[in-house]
Amino acid sequence: MAWTIRVRREFSAAHYITSYRGAPEPLHGHNWKVEVHLEVEELGEGGIGIDFLEVDAFLREILPDHTLLNEILPSPSAENLARWIFDRVKEKYGTVKKVVVWETDRYGAEFHA
Repeated sequence: MAWTIRVRREFSAAHYITSYRGAPEPLHGHNWKVEVHLEVEELGEGGIGIDFLEVDAFLREILPDHTLLNEILPSPSAENLARWIFDRVKEKYGTVKKVVVWETDRYGAEFHA
């Protein structure tokens, strides 16, 4: 038996894709939404798998709020950003199963183990 713990956080950042349909994309920003899925097989004290607030605080530390994403990723697409966040989360929480990144309410990408 397993549970999935989900924590969602938002951040604002700018980016551009260097080759979008054959040309550089203009610099623009998004209010990104990130959802992290962690799997737990046992519950601890109080019936809690992983404390939501602990995960939220960790995300607040690692998410590149108010930055130019091109300074941390060579090609900061939603797909690459989902992988980058997944890798950071996995360093602390080895039970991460997937990370979903939304550029807008309509468009997003997911990276999973």
